[in-house]
Amino acid sequence: MLRVYFQGEQNNLEIQDLIEIGIIVAPQGLQGELKVKTDSDFPERFQKSGNRWLQIQPHQSPQPIELIRGKQIPGKNIFIIKLAGVNDRNQAESLRGSRLLIEKSHRPYLEKEEYHVVDLINLQVYNQQTGENIGIITEVFSAGNDILEVTLHYQPELQPDIIPDLEKISRVSKRKKFKVKKPKAITILIPFVKDIVPVINLEKGFIEINPPKGLLNLDLAEESE
Repeated sequence: MLRVYFQGEQNNLEIQDLIEIGIIVAPQGLQGELKVKTDSDFPERFQKSGNRWLQIQPHQSPQPIELIRGKQIPGKNIFIIKLAGVNDRNQAESLRGSRLLIEKSHRPYLEKEEYHVVDLINLQVYNQQTGENIGIITEVFSAGNDILEVTLHYQPELQPDIIPDLEKISRVSKRKKFKVKKPKAITILIPFVKDIVPVINLEKGFIEINPPKGLLNLDLAEESE
């Protein structure tokens, strides 16, 4: 069975040896604890004390920081953690949106047919039946079996929302609030199972799919944000 392990990765050369494991989403309580949202399948990254890295702003270099303790909220991909030097709610609030990282050398070993999400994102997707390059993997979801979201290279002609005659909108405030929505890219969802994804070539940057009838039906495709 194919298995995905969720984690993020930064592309900035300044932090090329680090991988993202979670994002601080909110303070927790009054003593400086933090809520961290993660897609990682390795809870020990938040429960085992030791050195981590913190990137407060995207343009800033990550700084080492000590994880003192952490625990998972049951049934959710949310951990409550305590970092050294963060002792009150104001300090915790200032870290909202910061990224928590670890060194790539700490990346867990995976067995055959197990993959990290970061290795799958941006892989080209080929239809094994036709040889056509149909799209690129842009997201991976965990829902029983893991699901690959593929943004199609060929985008059907998308019609933008109809623009009303602004002269007929009497209130100036409503005119100012009106925005034309941009068409969204069309994606398809592919179950990440061996029968449907028989070839994964990380070295060359592609996968091959053997889609069952109806899987590539654009009528079932979704509009991506």
